[in-house]
Amino acid sequence: MKPPSVYVAGYNAACRVDYDFAVRYIGHTVIGDPAADEVVAELMARHTSADVHTAIGRALDNYRNLPNDLPESLRAFVTQQVDAPEWFDGSLAHAGTRGFLRNSDMVLGALVGGAIIEGFATLISKPFRVRGRILDNGVRRLKQNLLQLVEQYMPGGILPGGDGWKLSIRIRLVHAAARRLLQEASEWDEEMYGLPINAAQMLLGSSAFSGRLMQHVQNLGGDFSDEEREGYVHVWRYTGTLLGVPKEILFTDYASSVRAFKVASLCEPPPDEDAVIMANSIVNSAPIVLGVTESEKRRSMAAYIYQVSRELIGDHLADALEYPPTRRRKELWLLRLRNQGDQLLRRYAPSLGKRRSQSRLMQMLDVSDLGQSGHSYALPTTVYDEDSARW
Repeated sequence: MKPPSVYVAGYNAACRVDYDFAVRYIGHTVIGDPAADEVVAELMARHTSADVHTAIGRALDNYRNLPNDLPESLRAFVTQQVDAPEWFDGSLAHAGTRGFLRNSDMVLGALVGGAIIEGFATLISKPFRVRGRILDNGVRRLKQNLLQLVEQYMPGGILPGGDGWKLSIRIRLVHAAARRLLQEASEWDEEMYGLPINAAQMLLGSSAFSGRLMQHVQNLGGDFSDEEREGYVHVWRYTGTLLGVPKEILFTDYASSVRAFKVASLCEPPPDEDAVIMANSIVNSAPIVLGVTESEKRRSMAAYIYQVSRELIGDHLADALEYPPTRRRKELWLLRLRNQGDQLLRRYAPSLGKRRSQSRLMQMLDVSDLGQSGHSYALPTTVYDEDSARW
């Protein structure tokens, strides 16, 4: 097969590590999401933005008894998502929830400083940069990622009808709408880049937010047990199916998730200016998401996040993303020490430790609040986000 041109060098390097997976990954850079793409094509051709919101909302709220007046493609699509996969293990997922609730602050740190940055260091950054509104989208993207993360680990949240389930399907349809719009944009060259927001990149994102994120949590001093770590990845395996990752490339457990991220990252081209823009927008958006808006305090917090992120992702990638120079004072070991102290507190003062864990979870819920009473199922209507109807 002939890879899209920007992937050639990375593909050759990845083949030397895992030939079979590299071939499958590159093969999916030219594959979108046929089921979601069909839904979006019908909705965007025949319905207003408000009608799209209403139709998708009605479908997801009535997923077991779909209204007859919904578009046929939407009915067929939702029907495919009604039942959890046969391999889904509720007890293992519950173990992942336990670990997540106990370590929610470290999951937040691992996401913001590590996994999402490494995700945007790949070609996935280009569709987001092309669509514009970089700082606004940085804040919004972080909030949406946090909200989905929280909801999918709430008890039953990822199961059909749960908020994690709904949010994952919403993201999948938004990606399909953006892919459709980007394919029509003059800036997008499919021979060079493959399909925008393709199936391979959905796998890379899912592995970054699961196994790779667990590695970052460990570096931050997290205390996921082996079962909880596997449970955390197990939930993301299910989420990956909801996001449209084909089973041919989807990971099965923690080890395969870590390996998928490693080989997929090798396939991707080196960070370009779009990756630099998007990664730095995430770091500079994080203080705003956390409620720090005063200029001096926001700059100080961003500098701290830059340093922690640099220590998580490594100097080579940090330099490629044009991070500020490394500080003399290292921060990661202090964070790890603090988090290990909290573990001792939970062990020897369980009631106090539980209250602190609950407080941090509530903070995560607060910062992921999108400021609306319900989910919006509207879809972007133009390539450039500033011209789009509200979604």
